[in-house]
Amino acid sequence: MTDDHDDERDAEQTAAVDYTTEAISGLDQGRAHLIVLSGPRIGEMLEVTDGLTIGRASEAGLQVDDEGVSRIHIRLDVDKGGTVSVTDMGSRNGMYVNALRVETSDLHDGDKILIGTTTILKFSYADKIDEIYQQQMYDSALRDSLTGLYNRRYFLDQLEAELSYARRHQTPLSLVMIDIDHFKTINDTYGHPTGDQVLVAFARLLRDAVRTEDLTARYGGEEFVLVCRGLPQSIAEMVADRLRLMVESTSLVPAPQEIKITISAGVASAPHPEIAEPQDLIKAADEALYEAKRSGRNRVCVASKEEGE
Repeated sequence: MTDDHDDERDAEQTAAVDYTTEAISGLDQGRAHLIVLSGPRIGEMLEVTDGLTIGRASEAGLQVDDEGVSRIHIRLDVDKGGTVSVTDMGSRNGMYVNALRVETSDLHDGDKILIGTTTILKFSYADKIDEIYQQQMYDSALRDSLTGLYNRRYFLDQLEAELSYARRHQTPLSLVMIDIDHFKTINDTYGHPTGDQVLVAFARLLRDAVRTEDLTARYGGEEFVLVCRGLPQSIAEMVADRLRLMVESTSLVPAPQEIKITISAGVASAPHPEIAEPQDLIKAADEALYEAKRSGRNRVCVASKEEGE
């Protein structure tokens, strides 16, 4: 004799399976993507569209700041049947598909494309679930879990690329290093959860206060960095001081604590005769930050003058 409750459970289970099958079958299956396996934009995933170009130029569909990559290095095309092909656009260093140098090639799932000195792209067919998962993995590898800003690793990688870009295009690049004043006192007085609230609130203010092309990152602890593309030291100093004034007049944690903080900042810029590598720029900005803290905090100090100033 069959128990009525068993029949009800069977019906519920069947309905759940049918619903899941319908949901999965409704997803967009197998769109073509490129995943950056190595190089300046490692971990990034991009959907392939007809005519997608890849190169160092700002107008490229995927801009890759690799010294060995030409301005427009390769182009991907999608024919009416959905086949994706890749073509070398007359690059200086050529294109390799699965370790073989070719001028053009149809692509298959899992193929690897090498361009430049370090950039490897994987061609793959991925559904929406794969795309979301890859994006989550990319974000978790490059972003600080507490504040949502980029992490130190990503900042260091990008600073090298930005410095190369600035040299190549003969444009200025400024770095602002920021420290929250007396942050240990906040933790000791209100506890670490409140300290975390302050870090999150400051990160949000920093992100909202700068241009979309500027890079913001958590350098470590209560230290943050701001990379300003195309800004000379004098303008970056003004940006940093405007940020300092905004922080000084803002309650980052609401009642009952009503916590207000101040920040100190150091600014350094390239081109400069003593700045050849990313670490030189970091050292100069860090020394300027130390001077701001030594001089009483809640201020902005700059490194030595830029070349040409």
